[in-house]
Amino acid sequence: MITPIYAALLCLVFIFLALRVVKFRHGYKVALGDGDEKLLRKAIRAHGNFAEYVPFALILMLMVELQLDQGSQYLHILGALLLIGRLLHAYAVSQPSEPLAFRVYGMFLTFSVLISSALWSLYLGIL
Repeated sequence: MITPIYAALLCLVFIFLALRVVKFRHGYKVALGDGDEKLLRKAIRAHGNFAEYVPFALILMLMVELQLDQGSQYLHILGALLLIGRLLHAYAVSQPSEPLAFRVYGMFLTFSVLISSALWSLYLGIL
């Protein structure tokens, strides 16, 4: 199976983003919310945005994979694009001065994976 490889890699990124939030919370002594600290707010959003998009993308990828008779190299492409897209987006959102191009490319890759996986799953489901 292919999807579990990317689920594991993305989980490690998710944990890294969560630990950044914990580090900032500890450093700023903020237990709840963002304490009006810009870097903490950015870390929270980078982690939250990741948590909002990645599970759905992985579910769609897994649905495609389960409908195929055998694995497909296209799933590796989708997984790699999702990983790259989420890394770009998390990097951009986490920066004090956000490099917008990284954020845009990250979301473009993420949406491309979501749309491709959804259409591919729909196609396979109709067949």
